[in-house]
Amino acid sequence: MTSLKLMDMYRQIIAIPSISSTEPSWDQSNEQVIRLLGDWFSQLGFSIEITELSDVPGKFNLIATRGEGEGGLLLSGHTDTVPYDAGRWTKDPFTLTEENGRLYGLGVIDMKGFFAFIVEALKDMDLSKITKPIRILATADEETSMAGARAIASAMAIKPDYAVIGEPTGLVPVMMHKGHMSEGIRITGKSGHSSDPANGVNALEIMNQVMSRLMDLQRQLKERYHSPHFNVPYPTLNLGHIGGGDSANRICACCELHFDMRPIPGVPPEELMGLLHHALEPIKEQYPSAMEIFHLHEPNPPFTTDIDGELVKAAEEMTGTPAQAVNYSTEAPYINQLGCQTIVLGPGHIAQAHQPDEYLDLSFVKPTISVLQQLVQRFCFAPQS
Repeated sequence: MTSLKLMDMYRQIIAIPSISSTEPSWDQSNEQVIRLLGDWFSQLGFSIEITELSDVPGKFNLIATRGEGEGGLLLSGHTDTVPYDAGRWTKDPFTLTEENGRLYGLGVIDMKGFFAFIVEALKDMDLSKITKPIRILATADEETSMAGARAIASAMAIKPDYAVIGEPTGLVPVMMHKGHMSEGIRITGKSGHSSDPANGVNALEIMNQVMSRLMDLQRQLKERYHSPHFNVPYPTLNLGHIGGGDSANRICACCELHFDMRPIPGVPPEELMGLLHHALEPIKEQYPSAMEIFHLHEPNPPFTTDIDGELVKAAEEMTGTPAQAVNYSTEAPYINQLGCQTIVLGPGHIAQAHQPDEYLDLSFVKPTISVLQQLVQRFCFAPQS
């Protein structure tokens, strides 16, 4: 038993900023959140292991364990949030606000709040009687590099039978999702006076050819691949950002394009990168050494689990909802590498994630606690005879 209460836990964890960002001015350590979680789960009798990521100083993972041996259930989530636009929030992102049946705050659904739900679900269960271990995983930097989940997959120190990642799915089991690739192309030309184009190499003109070929590749992906599980049933390619040039009367010497691709199961990032390089090969031949293709972050692979496995079927039964595939990306492919059946399942809707005035509808509270308790009962306790 513990004195921890759901609303108090929510207030505590939302009050601690833990933004991860590729922009250094925004990026923050998640250590305070990890220490808070260590305290919460210690009060429930869990052993706590906190590890600083070797390649990302100031970023930490936590594994909390109750029970002995391998197998059992892993409940997982990330401790970081995205940055926020203060001008578009009508509430303090770091002060939990309850209003009109909703909880507002940065991370209430994406996804620090999930850990408060775990504690609330476990605190009245007699965990001394579990026959399989229950583990809690809290990771760093999901919103950027997924460094925390990558480190867990690389270490292979835990081997659960089943894993549930509490991202906001509307409490609908997710058994498949796309991957995510953020790529960059930089064209380096030669500057010169615009009155004599022959004296320079215009990077914008070359990038125009690049974008044309990327649009051709976008159409090819739509025609070549199909997965009926997704509402957008093919890998996508989106042009997201472009910058180059400095003056109308100068030949542009440098131009950079950022875009993303979202691979589907069966079409790994390596295959899409091969198609990308093939599509751009004629331009590389025409302008040797002008083009550089690079990752904005390491590609995240797509995810799928055993659709007919026990975890998916149990989650469908507990939620009363068929499992779905989604277009966004999570840490699931890395958790899956631990050798477990994995699903994504959590309170709140993805439409509220990464938005001003992020909120959790309070109608999710009781169903989420019930589902978590059922999962623990099913996979960590001996069957009732």
